[in-house]
Amino acid sequence: MISRRGLMLGSAAVGLVSLAPSAIGQVPASIDTLPPSAPVKRFPLIAREIDWKLLGPGQPATKRFCAYDGEPFKVFRFDRGTRLAVDFENQLPDPTTVHWHGIRVPYLSDGVAPLTQEVIQPGGKFSYNVPLPDSGFYFFHPHCDETGQIGRGLFALLVVDDPAEKKAGYDAECFIVVKDWRLGDDGQWIAMSTDEGASTAGTFGTVRATNGSTVAPRVEAPAYGDVRVRTIVADATRVIDLGCDTEDAFLVATDGQALLPPAHLDKLPDGIWRMGPAMRADVQVRMPEPGKEVKIYDYRSSEPYLLTTLVAVDKGKRKTPFKPKPLPASTAPMPDVSKAKKMEYLLQVSAGPTIVSPALPADDPLSKALVDSLCVGDKTHWAISRDSWSTKDALRLVPPLEQLTAGSSYIVTCTNVTKHVHPMHLHGHVFRVLSSTKKQSMPQYLADTVVVEPNESVQFAFKAASGNWVFHCHILEHMDTGLMGWFRVT
Repeated sequence: MISRRGLMLGSAAVGLVSLAPSAIGQVPASIDTLPPSAPVKRFPLIAREIDWKLLGPGQPATKRFCAYDGEPFKVFRFDRGTRLAVDFENQLPDPTTVHWHGIRVPYLSDGVAPLTQEVIQPGGKFSYNVPLPDSGFYFFHPHCDETGQIGRGLFALLVVDDPAEKKAGYDAECFIVVKDWRLGDDGQWIAMSTDEGASTAGTFGTVRATNGSTVAPRVEAPAYGDVRVRTIVADATRVIDLGCDTEDAFLVATDGQALLPPAHLDKLPDGIWRMGPAMRADVQVRMPEPGKEVKIYDYRSSEPYLLTTLVAVDKGKRKTPFKPKPLPASTAPMPDVSKAKKMEYLLQVSAGPTIVSPALPADDPLSKALVDSLCVGDKTHWAISRDSWSTKDALRLVPPLEQLTAGSSYIVTCTNVTKHVHPMHLHGHVFRVLSSTKKQSMPQYLADTVVVEPNESVQFAFKAASGNWVFHCHILEHMDTGLMGWFRVT
């Protein structure tokens, strides 16, 4: 069992305290989001490399594919209110960490080296305390050399079920994982990042795929039934416009959080839901008569790109009027917008290393930790309000974007003054997207990642939780080359 001290501080406390004399400063309390009495599920988790035939049968196997427990696209499923005690082992040849994307974990289990823990070296082990206070659709992935390790497949899906969701009465469930591959003709990896890509829209894959396959999946579902289509963009770069060829579709959840009331997909701007890397969406689709099909597309491509085909099969179900099936309301803390403090940030191109914050002294312990962690990019291309995250040409930890107070509410306005999309992700929080200067008809919704278009300002609000939390673009090359900051919440 996890000790009371472990619940409060997390297993990374010793590693973090060793860095405390540096620019990290005072260590905030790492507050657990479940009571000590919560049921505990302990399980091992291993990151390792395998060979995998990404190009299909009869094609060369891709070597050095990364997977948790050796299983690509593995789905983990637990009940809400469970605490995961994860005994992680790094069998990769490179350092790594585990970040529990969208989960409200104590920040010392957030996996951001070297801000919340020391990097896990090859052969190393680490115990993560991962409470699951909210139901929803999440995933986990490394937060060190993300472009390389996620690019080679290192992520897994995490579904947190709420018994109350069973009342919604879905007849089937379908997962769509959008993830491209950077492969040469021989099926082997090519460079995951290029200077041109990192400084623009990102370096795209050479092979498009859904659920790891270049052939769009065909999934059978009961005719006249309701299918819960759960889509995730696990790609490091691609932004998609999710839609389908039926009018009988409702958006029911965003980033795992219920959308109340559900939104008719056709009545959203352009009849699609725009999703950047790391974003998830649950769509309720009503199936047609037996033998008919529903096609799920990415409409952002020059030609609609088929993601998945749902095939209606006769299961004896009778046709009924189509109605949305609302999910239980989110259990995440909600901000008090009327009392929120306002903060504004620019998403910018950087002309080089930041001129706002000083570099770390050469003898600073965090300086060596940043170099050893491999958690920094080579060059600086991006900035948040003129400050860029550490890169090898500007090695330092930037000061926090803001010092916040735990339990207080904040409204952030992000304005994108670049020519490229930035899906912005805030660790450890669920926030409410309030408004957009480009999508006035968009309903307010809950998320942990929000797309900010060029020349767009987006407002979102959150209730701050104690810890050191990073805020970054989830186009991973943008993050690697400066587009990341952090909040200290005490």
